[in-house]
Amino acid sequence: MNNVHESRKFTRIILMLIALIIGIVTLYLSQLLIIKIAGEEKKKIEIWAEAQSILTDPNTEGDLGFQLRVVQSNTTIPVILVDENNKIKQTLNIETLGKTNVDQFLLQKLEEFKAVNDPILVPVAGNEIDRLYFGESSVLSQLRYYPYLILGIVALFILVSYTAFSYSTRYDQNKIWVGLAKETAHQFGTPISSLMGWVEMIKIGKLPENAALEMRKDIDRLQIITERFSKIGSDPVLTPLELNAVMEESVHYMKNRAGKGVVFECNLSGYPILCNLNKNLFQWVIENLIKNSIDAMSGEGKLRCSVKQIKNKVVIDMIDNGKGIPRDQMKSVFKPGFTTKKRGWGLGLSLAKRIVTDYHSGMIYVEDSIPNQRTTMRIVLHVAEQPSPSKIVNKA
Repeated sequence: MNNVHESRKFTRIILMLIALIIGIVTLYLSQLLIIKIAGEEKKKIEIWAEAQSILTDPNTEGDLGFQLRVVQSNTTIPVILVDENNKIKQTLNIETLGKTNVDQFLLQKLEEFKAVNDPILVPVAGNEIDRLYFGESSVLSQLRYYPYLILGIVALFILVSYTAFSYSTRYDQNKIWVGLAKETAHQFGTPISSLMGWVEMIKIGKLPENAALEMRKDIDRLQIITERFSKIGSDPVLTPLELNAVMEESVHYMKNRAGKGVVFECNLSGYPILCNLNKNLFQWVIENLIKNSIDAMSGEGKLRCSVKQIKNKVVIDMIDNGKGIPRDQMKSVFKPGFTTKKRGWGLGLSLAKRIVTDYHSGMIYVEDSIPNQRTTMRIVLHVAEQPSPSKIVNKA
């Protein structure tokens, strides 16, 4: 009993340390990104203000195409231009649709911008000088918000984990929650690493034009991860989805991150197949299976996936030519804590089995395995009500 108590105590410490590390890294990277992006946005607005001044100057001669392109390029940063009497002359990127009192709303926005940034002086005709106030772009605003959402999810996860450990008497339950904590860190690791890469690019001053879009993708990825973990332990909502499209999206995402040594072959059904799915959780299963296959092939080999309908069921096969699974371990691979990896935690297939069997009323098992030739992981799901395949036009 003392060993069990010490194990639980040690596990709680690990959970807290992981949560602390995730929190510190997330806040640090977010704040660093916010400061850097805010500086870049201020530079862009200063250039925008200069171009605006040139365009409005009646004495300006020559080709003004460059200045016009600069002015038109600002599609994200909200700005308000006022004259010397503090009267609003121009606004940009401020949504006023549905506002009952637009003038009052703009004045309120003006006060908000004044509190955030100092004005930029814009010389106009004669000796007049307008002032340009600006706020934060939507990307910057979301970067301020999402770190706290992530920390809230992590804190909730730690609280649930701590409570589960307090009332659990089974040793393997400890393995589940430790693995879930490590899986949390692993899932957050990819988008956080990407954000770190953006920080380095900002430092060297080589921020590409699509930086905001790519950072938004990382933010969306973090949101997907938080949604996945929030659904574990609850009853997820299933909706009829076209399975081929869901599979194609998952395989495409993993293919771009698998490295050049892995060859993907995807044989989808020739007609639409509807299944009742929770997209986030089901794609988590597919990603775990692909990761395991890549690990089994040591990053080099061929990975095939196939989707086919047999009567009222659909069969999904993930086939790799990796090191294989011994026959006496084919059932054990789905048990919590089972792993053949030196640095693994044996949770991926356990979660996959729970998602497929408990949430989707399906089956997942090792169909066959011949070392270095073929290992087939099979998922069997029920097909949702739909027209007969022969009556569906193949638009591919």
